[in-house]
Amino acid sequence: MIKRAYNLGDLVQPNKVLVIYGPRRVGKTTLLNNYLSGIKTKYKLDSGDNIRVQQVLSSQDFTKIIEYASGYDLIAIDEAQQVPNIGMGLKIIVDQIPGIKVIATGSSSFDLAGAVGEPLTGRKTTITLYPIAQIELISKYNRHELKEKLEEFLVFGSYPEAVTAKSRKDKIAVLEEIVSSYLLKDVLALDRVKSSKVLLDLLKLIAFQTGSEVSLNELATQLKLDVKTIGRYLDIFEKAFIIKRIGGFSRNLRKEIVSKAKYYFLDNGIRNAVISQFNPLDSRNDIGILWENFMVTERIKKCAYRNIYGSFYFWRTYDGQEVDLVEEREGKLYGYEFRWSAKDKMKTPKDWQKTYANAELKLINKENYLDFIL
Repeated sequence: MIKRAYNLGDLVQPNKVLVIYGPRRVGKTTLLNNYLSGIKTKYKLDSGDNIRVQQVLSSQDFTKIIEYASGYDLIAIDEAQQVPNIGMGLKIIVDQIPGIKVIATGSSSFDLAGAVGEPLTGRKTTITLYPIAQIELISKYNRHELKEKLEEFLVFGSYPEAVTAKSRKDKIAVLEEIVSSYLLKDVLALDRVKSSKVLLDLLKLIAFQTGSEVSLNELATQLKLDVKTIGRYLDIFEKAFIIKRIGGFSRNLRKEIVSKAKYYFLDNGIRNAVISQFNPLDSRNDIGILWENFMVTERIKKCAYRNIYGSFYFWRTYDGQEVDLVEEREGKLYGYEFRWSAKDKMKTPKDWQKTYANAELKLINKENYLDFIL
């Protein structure tokens, strides 16, 4: 068992809902069950897939909902995004039953966020569970062992089943199953999304452009779709925890690029499964992409789990000067360049140095990366 970053006991509060978001198959249900198995209070665990649960919690009938929850200290709803108007149902519970605690998990943030956002204003705590982070694995492996396993993480990612699978063949099977059976399930549930083929084709194009500025017009031309549809699909992918959008940073230097964005996959293994590419590193030509994707997503996990608040950007000028990742936090700028080879040197872009003289800029390579993400 890999110990996750969150201790639910520290987060569950009386008359508040703890909402646990995250992609499918990252361990939300396991995290919930482990917590419930260790508490002595009386709880009820139900699934949003259960039609009877859907009928009660979506009814907005005070009598029915209070009757459903009465006598329990804690109510837990797994797959809560399946319940229509779940937010209103949970609001009735936490408003009407003194001292009760509620946990709701959901894989689809665009469904669940819309459903719980407004009704539960001031009544909820929200956390996101990602594929396993290096800061979670450090309790199981030391730094030397993590470095030894680095190629596995770059190629197969960090989904729990991929990390614990024993063989290369098993890891590939796990990732292909996640992509084919789970990845697009929430996206395809939307009324206006009809074709899984178009979605996969778009994801493949993003996979090959990971870490590069993406032109929506070019994607639209390649897929024969309009630009608004492409933008909507990319937004849905982000809300479904498949990719992460990072915009350009600018303080009005005229030659800074802000009209395009970069996209990263929240897991390297998913990125590689989308393009069916699981070759070892020594026979790949995309190791720079894998390295940058891994660094960015592990940094996102670290900031989420360590409560480091800030914004992520990239920086690039029209004449080709660039910084891979820029963090803005507590009024300061921190720039990071990612290089796989420890031999590569970093040359500070002159416009970055001139325009942001007080900003830090660090080179992150396979020798020093653990300090960056642990």
